[in-house]
Parts: sequence; C-alpha cells; structure tokens
Amino acid sequence: MKTSKSWFYYTVSSSRRKNRKAHFTAHSSKRRIIMSAVLSRELRQKYNVRSIPIRKDDEVMVVRGHYHDREGKVTQVYRKKWKIYIERITRDKNNRESVQVGIHPSNVVITKLRLDKHRRKILERKGKSSTKGKYTEHDVKV
Repeated sequence: MKTSKSWFYYTVSSSRRKNRKAHFTAHSSKRRIIMSAVLSRELRQKYNVRSIPIRKDDEVMVVRGHYHDREGKVTQVYRKKWKIYIERITRDKNNRESVQVGIHPSNVVITKLRLDKHRRKILERKGKSSTKGKYTEHDVKV
C-alpha cells in the first residue's frame, strides 16, 4: 500500500501489546535471531558486520549490569529463558552450591567467534550486503 509520503505494510502492527506478545511467544528459530549480540570493534572492522546470533563457545565480554567487564566463553544458550550462561560467572546459593547466572545477550559483546563453514557463510553474506550501495570519499570526488 502506498501513500503520498511513504510505504507502510498494513499487516504489520505498531501496537505495543501485539509486539510484546509476538516477542515473548516467538518460536526458537526467531529467538535465535532476536538473541543476537554485537561484535567487538576489531571483529566489526574485520567482517564488516555489526551483530550476529550468539552461540555456544563464542567468547564474550559483559558490558552492562552487575557482572560488567567480566569475560568468558559461552557455555549454554537458553532460548526459552532468553539467557546465555558464561563460564566463571556464578553466584553462591545459601547451601553453598554454585550456580551460573543468566545474562541477556544484549548486555554482552562478542570478542572471539567460534567459526564453522555455516557461520563463515553468514558473515560473508551479511558483510557483502552492508557494503552494497554505500559511497566512499573516492566515489564522491569522481
């Protein structure tokens, strides 16, 4: 549907209630995409990609919250609870049992990726599309 000012899709809702429902009842495959984390500056420059879905064995650094500035390897991605568990980020219970603390992926930065052929393909595809259509200083001068 087109108006005089811009495009809009009548099938997409801007209702807070409907968007929250869609978010919290999302299937596992959608949660994977939602549970993405940003890459560190070095990785961002190397791959030309800003964020990627987090997975087990990625190395991350917590940048927000009580455990900020802690680094470690992701031991588990718990999509049902929207949390990731990182080694060495634990707390002690009253019975002296140590439990891992769940952290939301938006509060971490990926410092080292676990790369396999599928992950490389994703990075290639995302990196290629991000450079497409952008002008450099050289293009402007010519």
